[in-house]
Amino acid sequence: MDNPHGHNPAHLTPDPVGEPSLELAPESSTSGRRGPLSAFALDITPLRISRDYRLLFTSQTIAFFGSMMSFVVLPWQMYQLTHSSLAVGLLGAAEFVPLITMAFIGGALADYVDRRRLVLLAESLMALGSATLVVNSLLPHPKAWVLFLCAVAFAALNGLKRPSLEALIPKLLSPELMPAVAALRSVGGTIGGIVGPALGGVLAATIGPALAYSIDFSTFAISLFALWSMRATPPPLAADRPSLRSIAEGLRYAKSRPELMGTYLIDINAMFFGMPMALFPAIATQYGGASVGLLYAAPSVGALLATLASGWTARVNLHGLAVTIAAAVWGVGIIGFGFANRLWLALFCLALAGAADMVSGLFRMTIWNQTIPDHLRGRLAGIEMVSYMTGPLLGNAEAGVVASVFSIRTSVLSGGILCVAGTVLLAAALPAFLRYDGREGLARKQREEAERLAAATVSQE
Repeated sequence: MDNPHGHNPAHLTPDPVGEPSLELAPESSTSGRRGPLSAFALDITPLRISRDYRLLFTSQTIAFFGSMMSFVVLPWQMYQLTHSSLAVGLLGAAEFVPLITMAFIGGALADYVDRRRLVLLAESLMALGSATLVVNSLLPHPKAWVLFLCAVAFAALNGLKRPSLEALIPKLLSPELMPAVAALRSVGGTIGGIVGPALGGVLAATIGPALAYSIDFSTFAISLFALWSMRATPPPLAADRPSLRSIAEGLRYAKSRPELMGTYLIDINAMFFGMPMALFPAIATQYGGASVGLLYAAPSVGALLATLASGWTARVNLHGLAVTIAAAVWGVGIIGFGFANRLWLALFCLALAGAADMVSGLFRMTIWNQTIPDHLRGRLAGIEMVSYMTGPLLGNAEAGVVASVFSIRTSVLSGGILCVAGTVLLAAALPAFLRYDGREGLARKQREEAERLAAATVSQE
């Protein structure tokens, strides 16, 4: 999570700065900590040493809180208008094509332009989308087609924004801090993922969706101010011009790296089969309308607990094995959710699944940020986005279809079982991913970037 369009040259943006010095890494070590819980303590070093990262962290934490309100309220409103789980699931299907298309385009742009400006442009347009949802909700008869239209627009703009957002972080901090960055981002995201859905569900069920959408709009305004205050981020040295050829280069690079392919395939499998969120509005009718927010928030509660105890992840080097185990545990949690007949048990199983998904995400993010050269980071971030969004979007559609043909419980249970089975099969098919050592990946990135810098220096002489 750029483009010169929409940029006001009068605003006070400092001059572009170079890459952060990797000499900060030794000072960022957590070795100075003491006490029995130090192995699990959250590392806040990135927030302490980088002003721009603090602004980016603030921007995206606040924006995510608002977006998570709309994430719950939009499908809730669709269900209220149509009384159809299939219609809710089709929201994900409608988002799929624009998301995939714009992720590749956004990735190519992120490797060529100022990444911060591209995020600014995308979030400005997303704020307009939130305003549209407010107006639609205030109509005497809100239109379901407007919800589909806004969902498609949000997906396209998210595809444009996310590669630049992901590629910004390695420009601000050294590779050794990427595990800490992953944990901090997860803290901000999970807090928003807990409070946002719970508050959104309560507001939608009691006051109406317009207020929730209005809060989402206001969070974009705050986020845009924080982004505006960051320093510009110049594109990589000898940046590749956006084109089909540059996109294909990113795809070839990803295909050549088994550890990257493993992160994509295992996550797609887990989310496609084990994503029951399209069913939450229907399931919530068993427990009361306001419980829909609790169902959406429960995975984030588990994710937050996992994040707060994430210090140990920096000492794990077999990242591929960790991702695989976490994906299987996600499936186990979904199976438990399918069998649950009490709200507290359903929330516990969803929290377990959320914790496992967070562990998987921490290691996947570390693999991506520690091992991918900067000149390819945007395009690979686009591919990453395709991988971690394809599963949930299509998975929600799959869950809605299976529920409409069979039953809600059958949809949840079959998804969890197939998630675990698919993870086992992929692990057997990707032995290099299971053996992947993060130290080797980091050394490879440093070697590739040094070779590119040397080649660029020679070409300029």
